[in-house]
Amino acid sequence: MKKADTTGTLDFVGDIVCPKHRSHIEVFDPELKGFYCDLLRSGRKSYRLRYRINGKLRVVTLGDAAYLTAEQARSAALKLLSQVRQGVDPSQKAGVPLVLGLTVKEFFNQKYLPYVKSYKRSWGTDECMIRLHLIPQLGQLHMMAMNERDVAAFIEQMQIRGYAIGTCNRALVLLRYGFELAVRWREFGPECNPMRLYKNLIDDNKIEHFLSQKQTQILLNEVRKSENAMLQWIVLFLLYTGARKREVLDAKWADIDLEQRSWRIPKTKSGKVRHVPLSEGALEVITKVKEKYGKHAFMFIFANDKTGLPFMNIFYSWDMARQRAGLGHVRIHDLRHSFASFLVNAGRSLYEVQELLGHADSRTTTRYAHLSRERLQEAVEVVPRVRLDVNNAPRQQQM
Repeated sequence: MKKADTTGTLDFVGDIVCPKHRSHIEVFDPELKGFYCDLLRSGRKSYRLRYRINGKLRVVTLGDAAYLTAEQARSAALKLLSQVRQGVDPSQKAGVPLVLGLTVKEFFNQKYLPYVKSYKRSWGTDECMIRLHLIPQLGQLHMMAMNERDVAAFIEQMQIRGYAIGTCNRALVLLRYGFELAVRWREFGPECNPMRLYKNLIDDNKIEHFLSQKQTQILLNEVRKSENAMLQWIVLFLLYTGARKREVLDAKWADIDLEQRSWRIPKTKSGKVRHVPLSEGALEVITKVKEKYGKHAFMFIFANDKTGLPFMNIFYSWDMARQRAGLGHVRIHDLRHSFASFLVNAGRSLYEVQELLGHADSRTTTRYAHLSRERLQEAVEVVPRVRLDVNNAPRQQQM
């Protein structure tokens, strides 16, 4: 962030121009904390003071730079800060304009969403979270004036309404990213970010289910009975590849290279192209689907035979199958967990698991380091046995 000259002359401020791609920039004084000049794209420049009192952030306008020198504005700022130290809030006095910037609703609708739509495939999830949670509870609050207590009250209300810790944490992640963008775009300074030290809730109830081979077979038997004939191939392909549900549902014939035994996923969660090696089981699924439906009948491998398009939702048929199998707690995403579990239990390294699952961060892969008790028992048996002769054990020396 730019700093103003300590002498603070009108000539210095007059030399600075707001870039065309920005709505405004803030030029802070390095000596007097909170004192700055706000330069708008229109060319207007105003001296302002930012301070915090009673846990609330306040910003007051000291005057237009066209009629007020920097030294005069600094002098006025010092007087106001003196009042703040005495517990008096200058913004509550008549005649002192209060500037708080965009509200949560304005920022997330006008700036955040247009930005994430330009690159984020899952922006619809963000839009839903903003519309259903952020705006109803925080929408009218000014972002610059929010503090940790406002965030805590927001999360408390979500918990009272019965939302899971995971949902609350997703709201916190979204809110945190929004504030980071606001600081990056110079909507306000980093000291106004209430999310800087606010951590996610501890989720002690997070359970990841790993199917045993027996459970897998029971589930597959029930999946084959589904009215949705394509479900069995979808579930098998998920198990054989460890891919995400949406990646499999959107898979195209054009992305399968049978000669190289590879599946190209053009759009992944990380936004990068990923190549998944296909096992004999995965290739058999491809072959069976090709024989039954024809490779060129549809663009998508696991298409809905009524529309030729990918299934938007397979929850109903999946839920019926898992309930019949007595595995109502198992989610489709747990097939991905199980794929990783099978690899680790077979002795494959976490690096290999990371590559096959397409994780950008190795820390994400550690959650799949699920070892069976049998493998743990095998692991400790590699330690060489040492026979101890109790009779010849050294005696403790007398002192």
